[in-house]
Amino acid sequence: MASWLSTHRRSLLFLLVLLALGGMVTALRLPVALFPTLDFPRVVVNIDAGDRPVERMAVEVTQPLEQALRAVPEVRAIRSTTSRGSADLALTFDWRTDMVTALLQVQAAVNQILPDLPAGVRFTARRMDPTVFPVLGLALTSARNDPVALRDFAYYRLRPLLSALPGVAEVQVLGGRQAEYQVMVDPDRLHDLGLTLAEVASALSDANVLSAVGKVEERYHLYLTLADSHQVSEDDIRHTVLRSGSDGVVELEDVARVERGHRPEWTQVSANGKDAVLVNILQQRGANTVTIAEETRRALAGFSPQIPGDVELKPYYDQSELVNDAAISVRDALASGAVLAALVLLLLLRNLRVTLIMLIVLPGVISATVWLLKLFGQSFNIMTLGGLAAAVGLVTDDAVVMIEHIMRRLSETRDDQPTHGTVLTAAREMLHPLTGSSLATIVVFLPLAFLDGITGGFFRALALTMAAGLVISYGVAALAVPLLANHLLSRRDSLRLESVGPLQARFHRAYGTLLLRLLGRPLWTLPIIVALIVTGVVAYSRVGSGFMPHMDEGGFVLDYRTPPGTSLTETDRLLDQVERMIATIQDIDSYSRRTGLSLGGHITEANEGDFFIHLKPHPRRDVEDVMTELREAIESRVPGLQIETAQLMEDLLGDLTAVPQPIEIKLFGDDSRVLRQLSPRVAALLGDVPGVVEVFDGITLAGDAIEIHFDPVQTALEGMSPGMVARQTQDFLAGTVATQIAMGEKMIGVRVWTDEALRTRMGQLEALRIRSPDGHDFPLKRVARLRAVEGQAQETRENLKAMVAVTARIEGRDLGSTVADVQARVATLPLPPGVYVEYGGLYREQQDSFRGLILVFVSAVLLVALLLLFFYERFRVVLAILTTTLLSLTGVFAGLWLTGTELNISSLMGMTMIVGIVTEVAVFYFSELRQVGKPDPAALVRAGTLRMRPIFMTSLVAILALMPLALGMGPGSAMQKPLAIAIISGLLLAVPLVLIVMPAIYALLHTNRGGWS
Repeated sequence: MASWLSTHRRSLLFLLVLLALGGMVTALRLPVALFPTLDFPRVVVNIDAGDRPVERMAVEVTQPLEQALRAVPEVRAIRSTTSRGSADLALTFDWRTDMVTALLQVQAAVNQILPDLPAGVRFTARRMDPTVFPVLGLALTSARNDPVALRDFAYYRLRPLLSALPGVAEVQVLGGRQAEYQVMVDPDRLHDLGLTLAEVASALSDANVLSAVGKVEERYHLYLTLADSHQVSEDDIRHTVLRSGSDGVVELEDVARVERGHRPEWTQVSANGKDAVLVNILQQRGANTVTIAEETRRALAGFSPQIPGDVELKPYYDQSELVNDAAISVRDALASGAVLAALVLLLLLRNLRVTLIMLIVLPGVISATVWLLKLFGQSFNIMTLGGLAAAVGLVTDDAVVMIEHIMRRLSETRDDQPTHGTVLTAAREMLHPLTGSSLATIVVFLPLAFLDGITGGFFRALALTMAAGLVISYGVAALAVPLLANHLLSRRDSLRLESVGPLQARFHRAYGTLLLRLLGRPLWTLPIIVALIVTGVVAYSRVGSGFMPHMDEGGFVLDYRTPPGTSLTETDRLLDQVERMIATIQDIDSYSRRTGLSLGGHITEANEGDFFIHLKPHPRRDVEDVMTELREAIESRVPGLQIETAQLMEDLLGDLTAVPQPIEIKLFGDDSRVLRQLSPRVAALLGDVPGVVEVFDGITLAGDAIEIHFDPVQTALEGMSPGMVARQTQDFLAGTVATQIAMGEKMIGVRVWTDEALRTRMGQLEALRIRSPDGHDFPLKRVARLRAVEGQAQETRENLKAMVAVTARIEGRDLGSTVADVQARVATLPLPPGVYVEYGGLYREQQDSFRGLILVFVSAVLLVALLLLFFYERFRVVLAILTTTLLSLTGVFAGLWLTGTELNISSLMGMTMIVGIVTEVAVFYFSELRQVGKPDPAALVRAGTLRMRPIFMTSLVAILALMPLALGMGPGSAMQKPLAIAIISGLLLAVPLVLIVMPAIYALLHTNRGGWS
């Protein structure tokens, strides 16, 4: 190997330079996003079936669809929610399912059963993907407050501009109003002339004609014949002829007035207390979030001269801010860790040339790792950037160990002996333990490739980043570092480094004395092991458990719901009070509000919607404190307004995975009425659990309704059918868009309607005059009975079983202990026969993730054991190393407990990585033993003395490199903070364990002569 390295030294160093340069170029082109790109295994089918009651909707539409969709391959669960005239069916698939194929199969299944469903049923199916939510939101307000003009500007001017930007998938426009001509008919004059609203609408439609009626060939030309009587103005509409005869001509203006209005919509959108139009920008899959935001700002800056002076345009949500903050904080953590590592090397090695080698190697390894990320289709996100920051210490370890061994071998040479061969020979000696230690760290990441769910999707990106960095680091340490050391280091450098001062000599003597005593009585190791195990168990019992690490995103979503049936006007009045509360909180920068709509643009009931509240930059209070203050103020001052709060990414992940709340108690049974009677009792139990807030009993009622029950006999006597009467009633209440008139680039509808004052009360509806085919009129109440009924509750089913889900959020407590208290309370509630309970929400996701991560941990331990057995072929060595590694977990649990950090998917990942890191340190210790066999106390002490400095050095470098992440410097580091704390805590205990306890365990295993060899 030495001669090969010497022969190819120029090409190898040039390769390192090329990899570094390629990584730098790649870093400029790598997409930037908040999270790794994931295929969420969820498809949602939305059904529109008119106004059918819930009971009929469930039997006629929802249940047949459930049966059909259950047959779609790889469907794991189906949850349906049935409301009056609508239903939502959410299908959850196995992770790693091809979701494009799954969507097509879902659409095919619905289309196949559609002919068997009631006439008029329509559906849409869509994949649940992060791209269905906006990455950038703009709010347009106007001092003139013209909602039609404001929406037209957003829709016809801004939307085309922004849709053309690279990476933009869709631009949504919410709020404002759409212009409409409204023909307000006078019912009395209409009655006097013997006309109906339907006849007026038909006349308008027939009068506004522009169509091709055929072709004519004449004199060698082919002419297209157009019938053109299209209307262009209000005056044209007024003079539409309704009827002509011996009595003259009846025009529209004889029975109605025509006015400009806007399409009836039961929505309201505002921003910072003003009526607004919101423009949501959705990105394409894999697009660069930061680039989209920058291109949008650049396009708006160029477009600003065309923005009317009274229109104010401000972003109300910008995901790129969080992405940039996260990237900057992780970048700073990476840079700080690298600087701290370099300073440690400089102080401990006291050699600028050695530090220079590290400063050459580290950026090269990081740059080459970025190139590999591009090769594997990754992006810059908080997981890959966090992986780079966490890998700094591990990357440095390989080079430090190689350099330290080379320096030691150089110090053993004579003055007249050339250093060239010594350096390369030392590198060859270190290759075997370097390979074993690197593989020990890399193999712990292999089981993550088989982990599914959010945990697998997120931490697979982190594991891939770190594994790629370690592979590059191993190659650089084995090939490039010896060549650099051969050029830069001399024997004089090594003598200065290897000189032992009086303080170091005393430390070595104290270490040797302690270890010799322990080796002389290896049974003393057992009380130490027991004490560590007990300490670990106690610390573990004190650590709370969670799911995702807490991250301050700088904003949150507040979902609200007023009592069922509340009008849009009354809902708006209540929300005005909420807006005044928001304005008094100093930490809030801006907000936007949707009523009858959701943040993603989906239409909801008029009594529900959401706020997105954006906070000021730091320094300020934590987002959780702001959410608590606002929630408490609303609950105390706006009774009847039900709210739920969540940060946007938490809300987004909840929607994508169907686990929107941490606590979800699912009540299953055969009778949904029994479940609805039971759920308020469960909700009342949750209200007494400390830390549980925003409890919802799972019962969602539609608004009140007026039911019209026809008397078939009386209807027939009037010469009518119920359908004919219903259509005239619909024309009276909702109006009919009879035709459309072109105005510039848009089409404006012409709605035939009546004055609002004539259709606001039930008595007016009862007096509605219905016209029969023979020309006589009669009031509606003569053939029908009108009755006001309360809103019907939604029907929810999961896997074809009736279900009601009671949900709640947690505040100020960890997930595990809170759910344990909830389970204890719910267990005291006697359940009716046939009713049983399951727990879902984030708790279910946490349990699934923990099971997966524990399996990953066990697999990592077994893989490390296999690797060690392959390298040493001695069970005693394997047991000594694994025992030491597992004992270091006591440090992990103690560190989490002392820092108040939860045991979540991030800290569990750190716990798994400790297995590889501690094994790496242990491998370097055993590499100093001349022969791995029956332990020689002097040899064990000598190995510990020789490996003490590199073990201290590499551990300290790793700890300091991770310290910025452990301190949570910035929002991006929050995801890796528990991971960093777990690794640092484990390393702090691992160093004395490897140097003192592990040799004693190794000696203890040899006291049984008949044991494994």
